Amino acid sequence: MKYSTVLFDLDGTLTDPVQGICGSVRYALEKAGHPVGPIESYHKYIGPPLLRSFEVYANATPEEAQKLLGYYRERFSTVGLFENEVYPCIPELLRDLKDAGVRIAVATGKPTVYSEKILDHFGLRQYIDIVSGIPLDREPLDKCEVILHALYEMGISDRSGCVMVGDRSHDAIGAKMARIDFIGVLYGYGSREELEAEGTETIAENVSALRFLLFS
Repeated sequence: MKYSTVLFDLDGTLTDPVQGICGSVRYALEKAGHPVGPIESYHKYIGPPLLRSFEVYANATPEEAQKLLGYYRERFSTVGLFENEVYPCIPELLRDLKDAGVRIAVATGKPTVYSEKILDHFGLRQYIDIVSGIPLDREPLDKCEVILHALYEMGISDRSGCVMVGDRSHDAIGAKMARIDFIGVLYGYGSREELEAEGTETIAENVSALRFLLFS
């Protein structure tokens, strides 16, 4: 196998969080007095750091974005957390990678406490060596930070056998900054155009294609 360590994004790569994230974003905006639309209009919030997304998509000031994040977590921490589905064939992929001796990490911009609960709830935590997210009291500047933290926690200094798997441009940027390979997936919430704009050359249309790339 080409890779001895695989880092996965969580939202849009291992699980589909559309109802939980989008429902909680809509709750936060409505509570703050913003006009709201259908759930589908909040897909763009899946993946990127939420503080930045509130500033960009809701035209919020940094102070307003912090308040919106607080409202978001009111719903997400109690209701939205498990409004989530594991993508088909992901458990089998993680199991087979683990059986092959591959080290597996989750590198996500989601708070670590939420990520751990989600992975435990869906029976995926047993395959994961390290969950690298963020504390509840801060937001990362970029995906590179959580990737580097995962590699540090696993004691990896030689990055030649490492690859990041994700669905959005910030995953690709983070992998590039961390100097590891990247595989983009199209079954999540990013587009081929978004990934290719960041120089992504290896793209999997579905989980079967991802399995082929990881095991080839």
